[in-house]
Parts: sequence; C-alpha cells; structure tokens
Amino acid sequence: MADANQNPEIFELNNGSMRALITNFGCTITSLSVPGKDGKLADVVLGFDSVDPYVKGLAPYFGCIVGRVANRIKDGKFKLNGTEYSLPINRPPNSLHGGHKGYDKQIWKVAEHKKGDNPSITFKYHSHDGEEGYPGNLSLTATYTLTSSTTMRLDMEAVPENKPTPVSLAQHTYWNLAGHNSGNILDHAIQIRANHITPVDENTVPTGEIKPVKGTPFDFTAEKRVGESIHEVGLGYDHNYVLDCGEEKQGLKHAARVKDPSSSRVLNLWSNAPGMQFYTANYVNGVVGKGGAVYGKHAGLCLETQGFPNAINTPNFPSIVVQPGEKYSHTMLFEFSVE
Repeated sequence: MADANQNPEIFELNNGSMRALITNFGCTITSLSVPGKDGKLADVVLGFDSVDPYVKGLAPYFGCIVGRVANRIKDGKFKLNGTEYSLPINRPPNSLHGGHKGYDKQIWKVAEHKKGDNPSITFKYHSHDGEEGYPGNLSLTATYTLTSSTTMRLDMEAVPENKPTPVSLAQHTYWNLAGHNSGNILDHAIQIRANHITPVDENTVPTGEIKPVKGTPFDFTAEKRVGESIHEVGLGYDHNYVLDCGEEKQGLKHAARVKDPSSSRVLNLWSNAPGMQFYTANYVNGVVGKGGAVYGKHAGLCLETQGFPNAINTPNFPSIVVQPGEKYSHTMLFEFSVE
C-alpha cells in the first residue's frame, strides 16, 4: 500500500538535453521537453502544471500508467479458472483502464530517484486482492530512465503473489510533437508497424477478428498524414494495432514512427507488447492544460502499447494472464530526433 504520509508530487529527470517531469500520482508524465529543428525545447505532452487537476480527476488519462488491465473489458466481466469476476462499469457498458480507481489514480511509492547522465526514477505499487474487482495481490514496479540525450525508456513489471491474474499495463501519454499547445495533430505523419488491426463493435470492444489494414483508412504501414483518412473512421482513430511487421532491437519491436513537419521532431517508439492502441484524442474537449492552453479534439495522439483489448474474453488473442511465480514485463523506448 502507499505510505499514508506519501503525497502526490512532481519529480524531475534532466540530462541537459531533455527534461521530464513525472509525478508519483499514477506514474504520470506531466511534461517532456525535447529539442526541435532549431534546438528549441518544446514540451510535447498534454497535461497540467500541478498535480491538483490530476488528483481532482480532470485528466482524460493524460500521461499516466493504466492498469491492472488497460483498455476495455467487455461488460466488465471475465472468467478465470472457473471463477467469474465482475469489474466496475466505469465506461458503460464496459470496464476501462482498471476501473474507477485504476493505477493512474493511485499514489505510487518512490523507490529510487537517480540524478546524473542517465537519470531515472522508480515507482512501486502494491495492488491488493479484490482491488477494483481483480484477483490476487500484485507487486508493480515502473522505472523511467533517460538513457541517452534524447531517449527515454520505461520499464514496467508486475509479479502476482498468490493468484493468476490478467495484467496489461499501458502508458497513456498524449503526444503533440509540435508542442502541447500547438493545436491538433492532424498534420503529423505516422507510420505504424502493423499489417492488422482488431476491429471493434459499436462499444469499441474488439469483435475477436484480426483484419488486414491494406486498402482501408487504418493502413499506416507506409508513413501517412494522421488526418488523411480520419474522417472515414467515425470520431477518429481508437483502435488496437497488431504489431507484426517492425524490425527488432534489444528484444523490442519497432511499433511506430511519428513526425511533426513544423518542428521536424520525430518520435520512434519501440516496445515488446503485442499490440498498440492508436488514439487521436477524439473525446478531448476544452480541457484547460499547462499555461492555460486549451486542448480540443485531436490535440494529441496516444501510442499505447498493450495486450490486446478484452483479451481475457477472447481466446484467439495473446493471453494476458500471469501466473504466480511468473513476471509481466513491458518495456517502451521513446527515441526523439530531428530530421
């Protein structure tokens, strides 16, 4: 459990060329400043100036780690080893991102905070049996590290202590590579290393199919403007991509490459997760953020590497169940550059 005396606060990681501000409330990245083509730093994540708005629940999952299970679980129900579990229906008719008080709304313990050339911060959280309806105690660790002048790494781990449990954590930052206060991301170009998506029903839950993106508005196998076909997909993109065609390095797959033409900033994302929710902030509407910036629809984009949504109820999806004695490990590498 979080120590009773531990308050939400913001911590800095700074290596001289990039600067991250991260709070122990939900392991949330509140600010990330990286250089653009002129060497000028810009803060490229949506968020708030202080922890208060996060604590008050004003953030639509800005920058946080979500869990125990990211994304939607159909009707908030699943069966595991013959026992049926019921979860909070916090996004009717489904359970979303861990329920009413998921990991994004918990105070994590700061286990270590290192300065220097490769500054890092490690957070820990103990999730108890029955928390938000999920089975078993779970010990969690999340470490953010600035591994090079313009690279940030996130390592998430979870160890079940006494019962098998579904685990699928996701990092839910809203990116705008032109700067958090620069308007919408429709002119960003993105390449997603996925030949398939998992199509969804009217409640945004995967149908269980795995469909090729070729010839559809979901095809980002070659770099394409985010806004090019967005009008053909309803409110915007909010879909899980099957990461099946990226090259690998250090055990991580190339998941996506995003470029902002105005600043020439590029983000390459690497991950060892099987899927990635590509979300274009379709429901963000007039949120007043840092420096009084107003975030509207499509003000950012999310690249949430994850287990497939509703995998616990979908036998043909990769399993997200972790057994006691096993360890869930999920790493993301955010590489920034200018070109």
